[in-house]
Amino acid sequence: MRLNKELDSIISNGYAVMYVSAEMLVQKSLSDGFLVGSRGSVGSSFAATMAGITEVNPLKPHYICPNCKHLEWGDENEYDCGIDMPEKNCPECGTKMNQDGFTIPFETFLGFEGDKEPDIDLNFAGEYQATAQKYVEEIFGSGNVFKAGTIGTIMDKTAFGFVKKYAEEKNIPMNKYETERLLKGCVGVKRTTGQHPGGIIIVPEGKEIYEFCPVQHPANDVNTDIITTHFDYHSIDENLLKLDILGHDAPSMIRQLQDMTGIDPLTVPLKDEKVNGIFNGIEGLDIKAENYQFTHGSYGIPEFGTRFVRQMLDDTKPERFGDLVRISGFSHGTNVWLDNAQRFIREGKATTQEAISTRDDIMNYLILKDVPNNKAFKIMEKVRKGKGLAEEEEELMREHDVPEWYIESCQLISYMFPRAHAVAYVIMSYRIAWYKVYYPREFYAVQFTAKINDFNWDVIKRGPQAILDRIEAVQRKGRNALPKEIDEIVPFELAYEMYCRGFEFSPPALDDSKAVHFTVKDGKVQVPLCALSGVGESAGRAIETEFAKKKFSTVEELQTRAGVNKTAIEALRENGLLDDLPESDQISMF
Repeated sequence: MRLNKELDSIISNGYAVMYVSAEMLVQKSLSDGFLVGSRGSVGSSFAATMAGITEVNPLKPHYICPNCKHLEWGDENEYDCGIDMPEKNCPECGTKMNQDGFTIPFETFLGFEGDKEPDIDLNFAGEYQATAQKYVEEIFGSGNVFKAGTIGTIMDKTAFGFVKKYAEEKNIPMNKYETERLLKGCVGVKRTTGQHPGGIIIVPEGKEIYEFCPVQHPANDVNTDIITTHFDYHSIDENLLKLDILGHDAPSMIRQLQDMTGIDPLTVPLKDEKVNGIFNGIEGLDIKAENYQFTHGSYGIPEFGTRFVRQMLDDTKPERFGDLVRISGFSHGTNVWLDNAQRFIREGKATTQEAISTRDDIMNYLILKDVPNNKAFKIMEKVRKGKGLAEEEEELMREHDVPEWYIESCQLISYMFPRAHAVAYVIMSYRIAWYKVYYPREFYAVQFTAKINDFNWDVIKRGPQAILDRIEAVQRKGRNALPKEIDEIVPFELAYEMYCRGFEFSPPALDDSKAVHFTVKDGKVQVPLCALSGVGESAGRAIETEFAKKKFSTVEELQTRAGVNKTAIEALRENGLLDDLPESDQISMF
């Protein structure tokens, strides 16, 4: 019934092309070995699930037998996430049944009348993004595909600089009020043009882009072969189809983990007690060191590794997958957690399961309270846009026994994350967490590869205490800490955790190290060449490439064949990589 209703809306409103093109892009990526994550509300559409566009199943919690397809619905008053239900064997054939369903209404994506224009956003692996964007040209024809343009405007700080510079050059005395007046006149003025990171504009067959807008090179750079729409894409997105093909770290990490471990991420369970343990402490990490300083196990897990979210984990104490989905919603909303859900949970007025975390929670909750469907939808739409509640809406909620804290929470919210987006993110994050628990060396290698520019080997090679000392030194600086020092904190935390789990690094070496990728060799995490301060990516890749062809016999040969500069040579020498190489082939006569 739901699928038919969605398909009728999609086809009758002319949106089928969006689904078909998205399905082709996802299948192309999967066939090339890269998972695709969905963004936004596309996971609210069961049609998108059945087409393979998203992994998110928006139906109510249910069991389904992979063998005979026997279906049983779960208790939606107890569970809003099928993964959290007890395991069960099929009563028909005895096969262990799959658990699925995340309780997401289709109205979030298609509107209550099914006529809302869908926006299908997809997260591809960063290294695959360009391939996916190129594939769009194969689908629609290169002459019909253009990069979405953006317009950069003058911001407050830049405008302030312009006004001050103008006053100095013209030697005009200017008080703060006149400065403020001129500043306001500058803010928002077009400064340059750019390119949307993943937006692709499609022109219908038989039409020209010039019928809709001019085109240009971004920032008027005539030396680039990129052509974008001249108007900001928001100005024309109601007239032309826009696909969002974005790059994201999580699919890249999962592909690397699959390559290193041989474990297909689609076989990774989304329900594992040991994995759950790292979201609620350090129990799942099997820490070997005494006097371990950290209390969280979620370092390095997308969505759950930041200090802000670690505090949420402390407050909510998640026990199951559905709790993690709520935490993702809390962390991405505006005025959803701080002085809202966090306060109500701490005061004991609400549990993690009851507090509002995503926009869909409101509609689902009100419908369970017997609020009419259309009223529940309208209240959800108002609240998620930060428009609050009218008096008559508050009264309606009270008539249906909605508690006062819930009504107050709705009034405080400015923006809410879609539940489908939160589910998609948590699925990816949970898989990475599983690798962290069961394939830790590979997990750390992938994490450090992603953070190689912030990986400070000079400190990390000295061990866990040196790492803690540096973290403390940076934290003491507070706001005076340099951006580089702050960026190094995450690799420091991961390296400290890795050491304390009993794992070791293998230092950079010409014969073992890659250029930029951390690897695992002989049970240790092998540090790449570019982790050395002074060895840039181009130098590291040149050394790796040339060494693979033939080993270097002298330092002079390395420098000549790889074309590296003195800075890189000195970095290699200081770290002992050149100890076994003579400087040159020349034989001294004395």
